[in-house]
Amino acid sequence: MSEESKRIEALKYHAEPTPGKIEVVPTKKYATQRDLSLAYSPGVAAPCLEIEKDKEAIYKYTAKGNLVAVISNGTAVLGLGNIGPEASKPVMEGKGLLFKIFADIDVFDIEVDTENIDEFIETVKNIAPTFGGINLEDIKAPEAFEIERRLKEELDIPVMHDDQHGTAIISSAALINAVELAGKKLEEVKIVVSGAGAAAISCSRLYQSFGVKRENMVMLDSKGVIRDSRAHLTSQKAEFATHRKIDTLDEAMKDADVFIGLSMADIVTPDMLLSMAANPIVFAMANPNPEIKYDIAIATRKDIIMATGRSDHPNQVNNVLGFPFIFRGALDVRSSHINEAMKIAAVKALAKLAKEPVPEQVNIAYGKTRLAFGKDYIIPKPFDPRLIAEVPPAVAKAAMDSGVAKTPITDWQKYKDDLLMRLGSDNKLVRLLLNRAKLSPKRVVFAEADQLAVIKAAQIVYEDGIAIPILLGRKETIETLMAEMDFEADILIIDPKSEDENPRKNKYAQVYWEQRKRKGVTLYAAQRLMRERNYFAAMMVNEGDADALISGYSRNYPTVVKPMLELIGMMPGVSRAATTNLMMTKRGPLFLSDTSINIDPTAKDLAKIAQMTSKVIKMFGLNPVMAMVSYSNFGSSVNEKSSKVRDAVSFLHRNYPDMEVDGELQTDFALNDEMLRERFPFSKLVGKKVNALIFPNLDSANITYKLLKELNEADSIGPIMMGMRKPVHILQLGASVDEIVNMTAIAVIDAQHKEKWEAENAKKNK
Repeated sequence: MSEESKRIEALKYHAEPTPGKIEVVPTKKYATQRDLSLAYSPGVAAPCLEIEKDKEAIYKYTAKGNLVAVISNGTAVLGLGNIGPEASKPVMEGKGLLFKIFADIDVFDIEVDTENIDEFIETVKNIAPTFGGINLEDIKAPEAFEIERRLKEELDIPVMHDDQHGTAIISSAALINAVELAGKKLEEVKIVVSGAGAAAISCSRLYQSFGVKRENMVMLDSKGVIRDSRAHLTSQKAEFATHRKIDTLDEAMKDADVFIGLSMADIVTPDMLLSMAANPIVFAMANPNPEIKYDIAIATRKDIIMATGRSDHPNQVNNVLGFPFIFRGALDVRSSHINEAMKIAAVKALAKLAKEPVPEQVNIAYGKTRLAFGKDYIIPKPFDPRLIAEVPPAVAKAAMDSGVAKTPITDWQKYKDDLLMRLGSDNKLVRLLLNRAKLSPKRVVFAEADQLAVIKAAQIVYEDGIAIPILLGRKETIETLMAEMDFEADILIIDPKSEDENPRKNKYAQVYWEQRKRKGVTLYAAQRLMRERNYFAAMMVNEGDADALISGYSRNYPTVVKPMLELIGMMPGVSRAATTNLMMTKRGPLFLSDTSINIDPTAKDLAKIAQMTSKVIKMFGLNPVMAMVSYSNFGSSVNEKSSKVRDAVSFLHRNYPDMEVDGELQTDFALNDEMLRERFPFSKLVGKKVNALIFPNLDSANITYKLLKELNEADSIGPIMMGMRKPVHILQLGASVDEIVNMTAIAVIDAQHKEKWEAENAKKNK
């Protein structure tokens, strides 16, 4: 995609279907006149008067306690510079989105039209009663230092300038662990800091809190080494001025243990790296391009420990590891400040988390057999679900211990449980899914590539590195669509009806005929079928010319399933295929089975569907907790419809006692642990969060998933085919572009797993 096309796509993303990236959503009922009279006049007077009597009651009756202001004047926006408050708004909305999806914190973004320090501070002070915290963003130095200092002194809610402290907190955690791995001591390491802006100053100050000696640090700005003999230094630069008689980065790097880059791309050379001390630590954090390219650095020094700001290399220093969780902890104890003790606590929590065993979900997302503390893993990954349960409690406790918390936490386990519940609807699993696919993209044949939505999805998966698309359909139509959407790629386009494809069609027809000639299929019929794209696509996968298949966008499900069942067949030990839909709900990911294939499964079929669903859930790195649902609870109705569910559960309990599954259960009892515990305390699901529902028939499963999708606007990924010998996945009729992209990622991950399974089997059979 050209730069112009990327620009247009970004503009379209921000403009449609609703301008901007965030909205205000009611949290109370508002359907009736009674609801509205409570929400506004006259009912609203009651909490107003309570707050008048006690200002602290605002936290009880309003959203203040979970509301942060992201405030900027647009003077230092990303790499764009001083572009003004209006132009900074998309960035501030984006920051609000990150607060919400990572820590469930609500945000109003505020853009202030002034570069005057006093006016800016006065504006923030005047609106502060609305908010539980203030996140200052993209304000240029040195004004940012003064603004933050004064607001922290004059307000009684937490204030943090993330540009200063975010990078400092994350890189401090990385530095602690890197120095340990290098066999060095913080109080002895010699550090070079390239850059003298807000982030560089804050990093340098925080490093000293962990033992780094001021005299062992050299800082550079655009003019070179900051020496104490230089005139007109700001107070911040003067704080880090050196007496050493050196002027250049080349000189500063000699025998240095650590390089901290917060400046510009490609200023560090291989010779500079070679001049550093043994086991050098290089944090090249300029974005989007680091001070030295990762590949060059690790090729130059085998003993290097390196971090960057990029997600495509190990050890990404990403502020999202810090600010959402720091504010989460501060808000939850109603802290009056974010002080040094709280920042230090966040650093220690992050450093400690990197040394602990990594959840399988994270290993799967990053394509690792086992991520473990070491040179390529010195800080947690942004997708690590443990962050919200580890960092906020550490920050909250530090606030309590340092005397700035107004509402102390007493039950820490309950607090951690509540934090984990906040992970529900933020679609982290989708991001994990896409990230996992990118690590080893596979060849995916799109059987309906002459459809606009399908070709758009193919473009996205190609450009994002999710898959290598193979496009089936009318070649002229496909090429026209590609040209219209500026999709330039050297990828395979095949028209199964074209005479040019006869050699391939004849080959596939011969193989198909050999397989089915004793089942009434003639060679002529086989040749005719190979003109049909779904048969052709299935044979491509069967013959190893593609790794996976996506179809079903423009045709009904049974029509597309038939050739897959005929040509692909089942995995060993599987007699019946099934499907599951992954629903991204407010309570978290929920798998629903079987949504598309088995109309009225038997008890034995239901047990097999549960087993296959369990394997799919594990593929996502989650622990399966499954409820077999019905209209009855544990034998409350004696009917063959509920009895088969009960029989399936009995079979699973007898033969797979470690499987976390129970039933038959009504859906509300399956999803509401409090109800389940009260009425059926004997259930294996008590105290556990159910993440899969196995339905008794196709009607109930299909209706449920479509209701959730349409009424609750729950994102759906699926139907995910289960039990097939090869990775084939069939879309619902008229699937959206996003749904096709997500299903493609599923197909890639399925192909990755099947490839691994085949390799392991081949090894066993040697």
